[in-house]
Amino acid sequence: MAKKPELDDFLVPFFDGGKKLKPFDLKSVDSSAKPLSRGSKEEDRTRLSEVGVLLDELQEKLHAQHRQRVLLVLQGMDTSGKDGTIRAVFHDVDPLGLRIVPFRAPSEREAAHDFLWRVHAQAPMAGELCVFNRSHYEDVLVPRVLKLIDDEECERRYRHIREFEALLADSGTAIVKCFLHISKDEQRQRLQARIDDPTKHWKFDVSDLEARKQWDDYQSAYSVALGATSTEYAPWYMIPGDSKTHRNLMIAELLLRTLQGLKLEFPPAKESLKGVKVE
Repeated sequence: MAKKPELDDFLVPFFDGGKKLKPFDLKSVDSSAKPLSRGSKEEDRTRLSEVGVLLDELQEKLHAQHRQRVLLVLQGMDTSGKDGTIRAVFHDVDPLGLRIVPFRAPSEREAAHDFLWRVHAQAPMAGELCVFNRSHYEDVLVPRVLKLIDDEECERRYRHIREFEALLADSGTAIVKCFLHISKDEQRQRLQARIDDPTKHWKFDVSDLEARKQWDDYQSAYSVALGATSTEYAPWYMIPGDSKTHRNLMIAELLLRTLQGLKLEFPPAKESLKGVKVE
């Protein structure tokens, strides 16, 4: 009997100093896979709701403890579902200790600094669960595909990213990075849906079609970037994304495991409040 797939089966192999015999390739992961499915969409949604309640309880402890930090990085091609993931996974989570950071093209002021300057300023604070919707990885993807930086600069940026994430991890930040992996055909359907539905026109940009023409270049750039920056302290997980329901469930389960691993507890009761009566 075949072993049921687990979360760690979708880990991108850890960077080993560039000595890999075979570089990581996105094509090695089936974007339509549903490894954690309970059998149907209804069952998967039920489980997602259960996990959502648990995430809310753990996030409250994280916020109350005000010591550790959690960073969830969401990357993927256009229409891969970053916004949808955030809405679904955090539907039941109290926003008090949750912060969503969308990264767009850098402003003139941001571009005048090193590429990590704007990112470090948005890193999670103590007691905070922070979600990067896109991230510092844009700066080793778009410039590489558009040939604005050469291979040597890419390697420098990969190293800077590994060192930056090591700093965050050493400072008490649990880092989880998820690549939302969709097929080219699935992207075509989602882009067409945005064009056909007037209420979704605001989500469509002509530049999405230009980026689609460079699909293979982006797939290659992602393959290299993920392989060069997946580490034990900041691992990359491949999330099959053709199924939105299963995508949401997989990320929720991954985040649940991460929070449970922090052994979170509410702060100790204050002795000074023992016996205090409110008049």
